[in-house]
Amino acid sequence: MIFVSEDISIHENSIRFLFTTASGPGGQKVNKTSSAVQLRFDVKRSPALPEDVRSRLMEIAGNRLTGDGELIIEANRYRTLEQNRQDAIERLVALIRQAEVEPKVRKPTKPSIKSKTRRLEEKRRHSATKRLRSSVPFNDE
Repeated sequence: MIFVSEDISIHENSIRFLFTTASGPGGQKVNKTSSAVQLRFDVKRSPALPEDVRSRLMEIAGNRLTGDGELIIEANRYRTLEQNRQDAIERLVALIRQAEVEPKVRKPTKPSIKSKTRRLEEKRRHSATKRLRSSVPFNDE
């Protein structure tokens, strides 16, 4: 059981791991062993996620989400399979925790009367400055 928060815990059977050869650190050993981990988690059908967290997670996941609603996390940062596996799980937990936070709703506000008058006064001052810079018509009478 993977504990994400007080409300959310994911059963390990709902996560699939695929192991492949990795690029990166490890020298020749990398070419011979399957140390890269691909974690697959079905976001759409997971009973562990509340509906609001599920929708935010699907939005946050972006192009890591397949058309079937499966989240794919690839980990090949470390040399050993177990470290990469743990890294993939930690990244999944971090994504779910990020999706758990509700975004603050913006309350629309209006500018105060004082700020409106200040803005209009500044516009008048700027307009007067521009007017004074303009050329004066020449009268030859």
